[in-house]
Order: sequence, then C-alpha cells, then structure tokens
Amino acid sequence: MKVRNIFLIIGIVLFLILGGIAYYVINFYALTPFSDSQTSHPLYIYKHDTQTSVANQLSEINPQKFKAIALMWHFKDYTPRPGKYEITPSQNAIDVFRMLRNGQQKPINLVVNPAWTVEIMASRLAPQLMVDSAELVSFLNDTTTLQLMNCTPETLPAHFIPNTYEVYWTITPKQLVERLEKEYKKFWTPERRQKAEKLGLSQHEVSTLASIVCRETNNKAEMPVIAGLYLNRLHKKMPLQACPTVIFARKDFSIRRLTDPMNPDSPYNTYRYAGLPPGPIFIPSIVAIDAVLNAQKSEYIYMCAKEDFSGTHNFATTYAEHQRNAAKYQRAFKQRFK
Repeated sequence: MKVRNIFLIIGIVLFLILGGIAYYVINFYALTPFSDSQTSHPLYIYKHDTQTSVANQLSEINPQKFKAIALMWHFKDYTPRPGKYEITPSQNAIDVFRMLRNGQQKPINLVVNPAWTVEIMASRLAPQLMVDSAELVSFLNDTTTLQLMNCTPETLPAHFIPNTYEVYWTITPKQLVERLEKEYKKFWTPERRQKAEKLGLSQHEVSTLASIVCRETNNKAEMPVIAGLYLNRLHKKMPLQACPTVIFARKDFSIRRLTDPMNPDSPYNTYRYAGLPPGPIFIPSIVAIDAVLNAQKSEYIYMCAKEDFSGTHNFATTYAEHQRNAAKYQRAFKQRFK
C-alpha cells in the first residue's frame, strides 16, 4: 500500500513537472508576442510562394517562436494565401497562424499621383501592388475597359483622380479600375458637374484644361488665374499656345525650355490647332481641376514667366503689354545665364 502511494505521489509530481514544462513551452512559443520588436513587420506573400518560402520569412522574424507555427502547420493543412500581412508587436504565434490561414490582409494606402501618361502612372502604381505594370497598362488600354469607363484612349487620363486610396495589395487590374472609376464618379459631385456645365465644358474637357494648367504652374494661387486666361482664349477662338501641349506631343518630358513650338504637327499641339487637345496631356491634380471649375474672371489672354524666376507669371490683356513682360524676362534670363 505504501509503495503504491509512493508511486502515486511520484506520478503526481512528474505530471505537475511535465505540465509545468508544457505550460512554459506553450506559453513561450505560442502565447507570448511572436516578434521581439516594438514595431510591426510587413509580410508579403506572392502567388508563387510556398509553405517553405513563407516559413523562411517567418523564421527570419523569430526562428524560435516560428516552431509553434510550424507545429500547427503540421497538424492543419496550410496553403499560402497571397497578400500583404502585418505582424504586430501584440500578436502571438497562434494569432499569426490564424491571420495567415484566414488571409486577413492589412490594407495598403495606394498613392495615385499626377503623371504625364497612363503608362507612367501605371509604372508608379505597380510597385505598390502585386500587379505587374505591363499587365495593368494592357488592361487599361483594352477596349472592354474603355467601354466600362465610358472613355477613349485620349480621355482615359481624366478618369484618374490623384489621391490616396485604401486597397488590398492583391487587388487585380479589374478591381483597381472599378475602384478608381467609383472614385471618379464620387469626385464629380452635382456641384462640380454644374460648374462644368456653366463653363460650357464636359468633365473630360475640364480635366483636359486642368492638365494644361497643372503643367504651366506649381503655384496653387495662380492656377485659377491661368485657367481663366485659357478660358478667355477659348471663348475668343484663339489658339491656346500652351507650351506643355507641345512637350506632350513630342513625348520628351525632359524639355525645360521650348523652341520651335510649331513642331510637331499633332492634334495636341495648341500652337497649330485652336481649341482643347483631344484629351488630358497630364493626369491633373484635384487642385488644378477645381481651379478650372472656379476659374478667376479677368481680361487676361497672355502670360509670361516672371523675371524673378519664381515660377509665377506676369499676365497681360494686350499683346503690347505681353511684349514688355517678355522683354523683361529675356533681359533677366540673359543676365542670369550669360
């Protein structure tokens, strides 16, 4: 009887010891924070990733704590789900495993910036997403896509409103276009559409004029003035004679000082052809679009860069006044770069 009691006591002690060890192991590997860092770790899983490649990424963060996840993978089937995940300082191994197994991605902030062309814009969007830039450009130029967006290749740039959008890293080209088109329609509120109608312009034409304004100045306060000037020229049936349209027609965006503005012969060259170009020469900023919609009324029909090289302009209502402004700029230019 005594022997039996001794064995019972030993068994209980061993059970407690093993239980304590098991508790410590589970607590250390599975229930304590997976990362030792106080900052979050991004984790990108691509379409081609395997359980092994994902395991390698996790091991780099914490090789010891990863053993708990590896054990869970052993007992539960895990197929990598593409996405951008974020391992926070508060997550333990179980949290991380569940997040990856359930595909609980962390949204990203997709930044859409103004750009000369749709191709350039796509090349800037692609590095922020899992999508390839060539794949994105191909989808944007597809006839079905253009029909969906109710636009032509020329007016397509008008449908991208520069802003920051919360999306998933794995968003497909189709999903991205649908999201951006939704934002485009949301941007064009009844108030904005009414202002465009009063100007006698379509939404595409507003964006086209805004794209010129956007390339003429970076000075936000000047944008409504320049927009008003170009509207005056349109109403007078005068060629816009906007240098940025020639640069766009040449597809040489490195040009800083334009010479021979009559070349090339292109519908985008507003020195050759009156009226607006076929579509935006640049994906304009919201500020530039609103500058057109709220254009400043004036009699200005000419402008010239200021002689102080501030990036702003002198405006004129007569050609003689414009010539005087141009002469001031030329003198300052020769003096500065002699």
